[in-house]
Amino acid sequence: MQALVLAGGEGTRLRPLTLTVPKPVMPLAGRPFLTFMLDWLRGHGVDDVLLSCGFLAHAVEDVLGDEYEDMQLRYVHEDSPLGTAGPMRLAADEGLLADRLLVLNGDVLTDMDLTAQLAFHDERGAQATLALIAVDDTSSYGVVPTNDDGRVIEFREKQSGPAPTNRINAGADVLARKVVERIPSGRSVSFEREVFPSLVDDGVLYGFHQEGYWIDIGTPERYLEST
Repeated sequence: MQALVLAGGEGTRLRPLTLTVPKPVMPLAGRPFLTFMLDWLRGHGVDDVLLSCGFLAHAVEDVLGDEYEDMQLRYVHEDSPLGTAGPMRLAADEGLLADRLLVLNGDVLTDMDLTAQLAFHDERGAQATLALIAVDDTSSYGVVPTNDDGRVIEFREKQSGPAPTNRINAGADVLARKVVERIPSGRSVSFEREVFPSLVDDGVLYGFHQEGYWIDIGTPERYLEST
């Protein structure tokens, strides 16, 4: 099983901590943060990891190398920021993508059940299945309502007032390789603004209701909370 980890950001919300140390290898409980994600992925059958890196990419490679436990680590280098979807297109253009893969935000600490999500994805015949996690306060996130079958109805951006659901995109997606056809080459592309809405229109985007621990460590407050 293959996973593409989006780890190319500059970690601007964590500055000055990330001025010299890239966010994926920030220390957490005495070890590089991303190793927690790698352990989680390994527990769900992932053995091939593509790391999309940009800012201080060499530092990520120096720390993690090309193998972790029994997992192969390969690197996709973003010469300029490619957004959330562009790295998938770059990996495809470089001939690296499997037919089905996980695409994950590189700043999430979680124990969500990816095995169950993969089974749900296959049962629905989906092109993409998002992990949806419940949060107490949706004001900092976009929300993702679904129908009873799990098909995503719409993406609703951050808003004031009541939300149609407390389920947000948790940054752990199962994607078919054919989704690449919807991603232009050579520029920054957003899954949330460009790719996923087209999948919604075609009725092939689903959301899987995940449970468990989940935190985005992208701010100093959340980073400290996770330590």
